[in-house]
Amino acid sequence: MSADVRPIAESELHDWVRAVHTGFLTATRVTESDLAQRAKYNDLARIQGAFDPGTGRCVGAFRSFAQELTVPGGAAVPVSAVSNVAVLPTHRRQGLLTRMMAAEFAAAGERGDALATLIAAEYPIYGRYGFGPATALTEWEIDVPRTGLDRRWSAPADGGRIDLVDAAEFRRFGPGLHDRVRAAVPGAVNRDERWWNLATGLEEMSHRPYKEKFHAVYRTAEGEVAGVAVYTADDHWTDAKVPQNTVHVQDLLALTPQAERALWHFLCSIDWVLKVRTGYRAPDDLLPHLLPDPRSARVVTSADFLWVRVLDVARALGARTYEVPGVLVLEVADETGPAAGRYRLDAGAGVCERTQEAADLRLDVSALGSLYLGEASAVRLAALGQLAEERPGAVALADAVFRTARRPWCPDVF
Repeated sequence: MSADVRPIAESELHDWVRAVHTGFLTATRVTESDLAQRAKYNDLARIQGAFDPGTGRCVGAFRSFAQELTVPGGAAVPVSAVSNVAVLPTHRRQGLLTRMMAAEFAAAGERGDALATLIAAEYPIYGRYGFGPATALTEWEIDVPRTGLDRRWSAPADGGRIDLVDAAEFRRFGPGLHDRVRAAVPGAVNRDERWWNLATGLEEMSHRPYKEKFHAVYRTAEGEVAGVAVYTADDHWTDAKVPQNTVHVQDLLALTPQAERALWHFLCSIDWVLKVRTGYRAPDDLLPHLLPDPRSARVVTSADFLWVRVLDVARALGARTYEVPGVLVLEVADETGPAAGRYRLDAGAGVCERTQEAADLRLDVSALGSLYLGEASAVRLAALGQLAEERPGAVALADAVFRTARRPWCPDVF
């Protein structure tokens, strides 16, 4: 018998959380704090479960929630964020995710969501549902002695200052700083109350206990908070009593290059620290070239990150701005959702609408998701066979229209 796929009832939340923990290999039990958090922050109407007809147990999980995504041009677009997707290993290959995804797309259409987002735990899964990798990330490990920086550094050269503050103060100014930073970063998403409470220890998840962090705040010469670095450090000493510690950056937000430079210099000047792990940064981050010797920062992670699914092509393409003017007619294929059709994009006017004109380009909706924030190259997608040119010069125009001066970046897992 086919599993029953539907929104869960409040009484089924415990079983649903257990399925999430099992699917993600994080825990074998569900605590009262787990349930309290889920009940407080999640909309049950947007939580789906797949229930085995024989046992009645939840064997598949799916959740979506309202999110804001910054797109090129700075608009914060309401989207549907998908998370907690899990099918138990005993019930794979039964179409459960396909059914849950179809239900989500139908609900998103009723809500008027033009886009959906997710962080793909596994690469091969989500292209089948029209998602495309839309941002990438890079993590560096800095070999501090090789940077060429002055380890005796004590203050920024621009007249600003760096202070260490506690989590409570970070909780007070952090949301406002983050909102200012994300307005200028395509691919960034909003952080809700739960994010801030977990990040500052006001709440914690049973399978992911809060670890104390340091918070270094950069203030301008005028006293304005313009950046913050949140970090932890290990405690490693050799047998000869020589410290060889590593700083792990959890979060680094900066409004200006000056703030960014000062915070990295600070992190590389901490006593006892030989290495700094940067955490997930934008692939074109300024960091390596903020160091006198950029080779002292080696890449340890380079991967895709945020995936985007276009649901309403006209609204999605009309919400962002474009680097150059131009008109393109796109023939979009979409087997699993509502985006199929032909659309005329006038990049100069910022208008997109359905059309009967001849297509300039043909592409799958997943390729459109990769193009949407400016990460993917239309020329490269064409070479990979993911985009077909119907009018000479259309691929080159699409590359110029969709690409952005800085690569998009999503700092947050959700």
